[in-house]
Amino acid sequence: MSKTTFPSFKEGELAVYPAHGVGLIIGVEGRNVLGINTNFYIIKILDTEATIMVPIDTASSVGLRKIVKKSQVPKIYEILKDRKEVILDNQTWNRRYRDYTDKIKSGCVMEVAKVLRDLYVLKMDKELSFGERRMLDTAKNLLVKELSIAKNIKEEKVEEELHRIMQK
Repeated sequence: MSKTTFPSFKEGELAVYPAHGVGLIIGVEGRNVLGINTNFYIIKILDTEATIMVPIDTASSVGLRKIVKKSQVPKIYEILKDRKEVILDNQTWNRRYRDYTDKIKSGCVMEVAKVLRDLYVLKMDKELSFGERRMLDTAKNLLVKELSIAKNIKEEKVEEELHRIMQK
């Protein structure tokens, strides 16, 4: 049985790394780690200029993925619009924060959209904690960058679209 590494990336391609956002694959590099030769994707995160090395063999399991397809964008917007899914329970802010952190770290764009939606709804109900405000900004920034690439439009336009959706 052969081991497949899906998805595979080529130099120059864009990819999403969980909690960090969109990055450019700037190369593949082999390194000897604990006596084992391992190939790594070298990724430069667009927003922060940080360089991350991800072992090719575990890229999929750590959540490295392709940019969401343009055809998936309406589903993301539906998640943002669906306020019935939001449960404003009496969880403490730090419990909510842990849940939101887990969703963002999952790397799933749909989960990031849920974090943005939930925090935005919560913000309309009460003042967010400092950590929740930062989480809201993180979720928004991750979505804006990826959706602007998926739709091939400026980030400002995506921000306007998100603002319109969240105001409804």
